[in-house]
Amino acid sequence: MSEAARTLQRLLGGAPVGLVGLGLIGGSIGLDLKALGVPTRAWVRREAMARRARERGLVDQVCCEPGVLKSCGLVLLCLPMDQLVSPSPALLEALPPQAVISDVGSVKGAIAAAWRLLDHRFVPGHPLAGSTAAGVEAGQAGMFAGRPWVLTPYGNSDVAAPTLVEALALALGAEPLRCEAAAHDRAVALISHLPVLVSVALLHTASGEQDPVIAALAHRLASSGFADTSRVGGGNPVLGVQMATHNRKAVLQGLAAYRSSLEQLEAAVREADWPGLQRELACSAAARPHFL
Repeated sequence: MSEAARTLQRLLGGAPVGLVGLGLIGGSIGLDLKALGVPTRAWVRREAMARRARERGLVDQVCCEPGVLKSCGLVLLCLPMDQLVSPSPALLEALPPQAVISDVGSVKGAIAAAWRLLDHRFVPGHPLAGSTAAGVEAGQAGMFAGRPWVLTPYGNSDVAAPTLVEALALALGAEPLRCEAAAHDRAVALISHLPVLVSVALLHTASGEQDPVIAALAHRLASSGFADTSRVGGGNPVLGVQMATHNRKAVLQGLAAYRSSLEQLEAAVREADWPGLQRELACSAAARPHFL
């Protein structure tokens, strides 16, 4: 067991980690914690999901009764954004009074605002890892290794709460960092939410070709470059809508800046300004390594 995993278990005092939801993020967390020997419990809504989670070995114990969480020292809410922004009475009642609570939502301002008055133990969190897969089949081991795990604590009266969530992130191989919720949302609008919408526009443009010969040839020729630039546009539509709904202002700012940049590129091509276009391409080539 790694030193980070031992630290997590020490902070938990032997209590298990609870997961509400076992989709891509919840299932991946469960797999990693099981591999580390950290006990896990999960609450899911459908028996079919619970059965499949047992078959896949995602967690130590999973059922459709909220009481499965009662002994947990840390509970992670791996739920859709709308359920995090407007938590149900059943969810709030299920959370054990001794546990630190965190979430994995990709927008932090709206979630922090919803929970600020509900629970002083809540630590807004966002692991920046994933894929276009969803559901109980999507969880994969090692997904968080080397990836950022953002926390946006808002002055919890329980000052130890963020430390416990950071210990979890470290045990999973992630790199925890703290920032303000508003700063997080502006940043992820640029590097996560905007790329989804840009990718959607690219897919609409390519798939909207009216000449059947050209359309068929485009399908035949599409390779890694198109796959890379279109991947996030082929993800979960519900997640995309929730991202735009709850981070609307920052997404609109990103779209406006992107539109301006695209117009500059269009003008360079229209006016045959090849030196200007080369300068733009050189700037983008120099900028890219800072993001990867």
